[in-house]
Amino acid sequence: MILTLILAAAVAFACAAVRHHLEHTEQKETHYLDGRVVRTALYNRGSAFGLLPLGRCALAVVSAAVMVLSLPLWRRSRLGCALLLGGGASNLYERLSGRGVFDYIQFPKAPGRLKKYVFNLADFAIFLGAVCISLASGGKHR
Repeated sequence: MILTLILAAAVAFACAAVRHHLEHTEQKETHYLDGRVVRTALYNRGSAFGLLPLGRCALAVVSAAVMVLSLPLWRRSRLGCALLLGGGASNLYERLSGRGVFDYIQFPKAPGRLKKYVFNLADFAIFLGAVCISLASGGKHR
């Protein structure tokens, strides 16, 4: 469990370092891969995908509760749990900072509604963590 928490801290610090660098970069929008990926800047004061219409404090409490409830998942996948916790901690810290979660990666040529959303490194860590845990579970429910 200690190794999982150390890795989670490393993920959170990596997310913070990328955010800090991009927040202080003068060029705010850059296109990559023929416009399929765009680096932009957006502060998200709401929840992911606008799913929970809650205030900042309520979102922080929900985020912290989900992180605590995910701790037992380290038995299924240490890496998955570390990614999930590190990304969650990074987004929680940003949410508590008052400015909102800094999102900076968009896929404007993606299919459907995905093209309108903007993500950050912590979001990808959370997603990859969930995938690792799901794959390690092998469809088993405990």
